[in-house]
Order: sequence, then structure tokens, then C-alpha cells
Amino acid sequence: MNTTVVARPTFATAESLLRESGLPRSEGLLLLSRLLCVERSRLMAHPETKLSPQQGAAAREWFERRRAGEPIAYLLEEREFFGLALRVTPDVLIPRPETERLVELALESIAPSEPARVLDLGTGSGAVAIALASERPGAEIVASDVSDAALAVARDNARRRGATIRFLHGDWFEPIGSMPFDLIASNPPYVAAHDPHLARGDVRFEPRLALVAGEDGMDHIEHIADRARNHLVPNGRILLEHGYDQAGRCLELLRGLGYCEVEDFADLAGLPRVCVGCWRG
Repeated sequence: MNTTVVARPTFATAESLLRESGLPRSEGLLLLSRLLCVERSRLMAHPETKLSPQQGAAAREWFERRRAGEPIAYLLEEREFFGLALRVTPDVLIPRPETERLVELALESIAPSEPARVLDLGTGSGAVAIALASERPGAEIVASDVSDAALAVARDNARRRGATIRFLHGDWFEPIGSMPFDLIASNPPYVAAHDPHLARGDVRFEPRLALVAGEDGMDHIEHIADRARNHLVPNGRILLEHGYDQAGRCLELLRGLGYCEVEDFADLAGLPRVCVGCWRG
């Protein structure tokens, strides 16, 4: 009499999957802990934790995508910025620590006790606008972006964080009308079209629309600096994030356009990062 032997499902352990992943252990632990909805410390303390065949297959898929270079932020659909957990997708630029300097400088220009109207141009995930709204709840925050998909992410993040922000769809100042602002902040695309960094690391997976700005990377910075003069109140301020090698050109640009008190500030890594100017009107 023939008997059929039914194979039992194979349950992999966290430790075996981590060894198999080919990733730095810290990355593997981060991905596994999110997949299993447990703390990394628990997996570290219990490497014998078993994963079902379905969980093992999902982990291997994530590991494969990460080995191919896909950013962890896109795999987890989350990145922390200014102490806030934000949802990110391939439709938006991944928020970076250097942009926190832009937020810090903006906060220095917005008194907590005074009303202010602030514009975040090219909001992407909404990181800058939401960080400002969380620290200055009395300010009126307006944020614009040319990408409908990016605005959907930004609106979702604002809803999750309980931030009151007016989101507008359009190219830079196009949807703003004649609205005046006390402060205009932007982290615009500033990578040169042929920059070799575009073929490396996370940026390979990020939207080109949020990265590239012409042959020298200055196209959008020049446009914003020029048009912002029509939207700043007297003594209003402009803050522009830029590339590590663009400080000199940004300083010259703002001064040439008639801004005063023009300065450039370094990020936490000590690299030139944010150019600031005041418009007397």
C-alpha cells in the first residue's frame, strides 16, 4: 500500500535568515523587526525566533531588494525627520538629516508668540512644513508641490501628525497667487544633470524631479530666489537649501537680487547647506 508523505513547512529562524541575507547585521535586524512587528532588542536577545514560511519569503524578498540598493526608507515606507516618523514612498525624496538645518534656521526666524505666514516650496513628503507646524502651531503654513503623488504623501503625513497645513498643487509659485509671506523656505532640486552621484546609493531610486536642476544644479534656486521677492513682506526672509559646493553661487545670487543680511550656514556635517537672505521690500 502506497502512502503519501506530506512535507512539513520549514520554519526559518531569525539568526539563519540574518546570516543568509548578505546584509550588514544592523540592516537585517531593522528589516526583520519591522516585518515581525517586534523590537530589534527582542530579536537580538532571541535569535532562535522562528518565522513562518510566509514570513521567511517576505524577509528574503526585502533582503533581495535591499541588496539591489533599494533604500531602507522605501522598504519600510518610513523615515524619521526632526523627531517625527514620516511616511515616504518612491514618489518623494527621502528626508535627510542635513535638511533639519533648514528647519532650525526657519524656527529661529519665526517667533513662537507672533503670527507668521510660512511657505514651503517643493514640499515633497511634507517634512519641512510638518516639522515647522509641530514647533510653531500658531503659524500659518502653506506648502506647494508640482507632483500630485508627492502631495498625497504630504497630506497623509500631515493628517497622521495632526498638522494644519494648506497644500497647493503647482509649479513653484504658480498656485500661490499674490499671497504674501513672512518666510519662504525650500529644499529644491539642486543636483547637476550629469552629477555622477545620481548613479550611486539611494538617489538611484529617488524621483529625478526632486533631484535634478539643470546643467549646474542652480536652475530652481535661481527661479525661487528671483520670484520670492514678489511674495515676501518687508523684512521677510528666504531660506534655500543647496549643494555642498553651491554656497558661493547662492550668496552671490541673493546679493545680486537685492537681498540683505545674506549668510550661509553649515549642516551638522560641517558642509555649507542653507543660504539665508532678508528682503527689505
